[in-house]
Amino acid sequence: MNITRENIDALNAVVKVDIAKNDYSDKVEKILTDYRKTANIPGFRKGHVPMGMVKKQYGKAVLVDEVNKLLQDALNKYLTEEKLDVLGQPLPKPQDDINWDADDFSFEFELGLAPEFTVDLKSKKAITHYNIIADDKMIEEQIERIQKQYGKLISQDAVEKDSEITGIFANAEEGIENTVTLTLDKFKGKATEKKFVGAKVGDVIALKTKGLYDDEHELQHALKLEHDKIHGLDIEVSFAITEVNQRELADLDQELFDKLFGKDGVKSATELKAKIKDDAEKQFVQQSDQKLLNDVTEYLVDNTKFDLPSEFLQKWMQTAGENELDEVQAKEEYEKSEKSLRYQLIEGKLMEANDIKIDFEDVKENAKGMIKMQMAQFGQMNPSEKELDDIAARVLSNQDEVKRLSEQVVSQKLLNLYKEKANVKTKELTYDKFVKEVYGDK
Repeated sequence: MNITRENIDALNAVVKVDIAKNDYSDKVEKILTDYRKTANIPGFRKGHVPMGMVKKQYGKAVLVDEVNKLLQDALNKYLTEEKLDVLGQPLPKPQDDINWDADDFSFEFELGLAPEFTVDLKSKKAITHYNIIADDKMIEEQIERIQKQYGKLISQDAVEKDSEITGIFANAEEGIENTVTLTLDKFKGKATEKKFVGAKVGDVIALKTKGLYDDEHELQHALKLEHDKIHGLDIEVSFAITEVNQRELADLDQELFDKLFGKDGVKSATELKAKIKDDAEKQFVQQSDQKLLNDVTEYLVDNTKFDLPSEFLQKWMQTAGENELDEVQAKEEYEKSEKSLRYQLIEGKLMEANDIKIDFEDVKENAKGMIKMQMAQFGQMNPSEKELDDIAARVLSNQDEVKRLSEQVVSQKLLNLYKEKANVKTKELTYDKFVKEVYGDK
């Protein structure tokens, strides 16, 4: 067997694999001999079928199968030994006229090669890493929400601005009949609020769905319709009031603290505020870190310049997925995925240059951390290591979960690298100001 490579340019090559008869003949002969021993052909006892008949019936199929196996093994070994960094998979050049009656065969494969490039983490303009703090306003609002959640309901004769109103949204034509409890602050604008204030149990209020809520998901929940039906919905619905209540705030006492955090977990309003601030800012760290990761990723993709074997990749994409694509579809798919591909190459270069690796223990510890957080949400604050190991083992038996958790580990290690080596500046601000600065509004 002989393998040669012709480099078309820095990003494309053609590998030629020449297979001679002595590369496959012994293997083919052995398989056919084994077939002869077990072949069940009418008119012949098992094991006594003439070899010529076995070769005539099975020889071509065995030859093709063995040559293809030999070809793939040889190609994979060649790519490994030559340390070729290929993109996609080798594409066989079309050969419609293979003469399988010949002794020797030649096959050619197109290769798309990964580009050579360097990555510079030091941007000229510093990338902001936000330190988001929970201010007094946010903490007080959270305490009020807790007090409302655990407070008592007091029946009211008529709706007031802060009432909790239970009723039935209905529209016979659209099949809407859904019971909900709502508060007036969720509605968009003051006109709807005016319709409700002063209304009593038994009153029916007519409402237009268009512009009823700021968030269409609120409307979807209120009417219990599918998401596709909610978008742009402009109909009239009725709301029949069945109950009007006011929420009496729960006292900030030890009974409430124990319900929230377990026995003596918090012992005063001051400790409650500190706990809420600490919990909120821990969540903000995740949001801030994700923003930094996104910003550095975008910087790297936009500022790390290299070419890709785009024609090869589009050709490869035509047959790489479950469904074959035509040239136009493959081009569209390539254009959608090019940015992601570029970052994958940059990520790989950074991991190699900074000796970033992940192993099973990294993934397992990440799984255990996730499980511990989930258990804490249900009041299980101190699970044993055995419990965590057992649950993690079940989670890691799912390959999709392993992939997802592995990607999280990689992201965290890269995030640590960016914090250490990228041009990053820290900016402290409240959550409201963070949302306004990053997303434009609250």
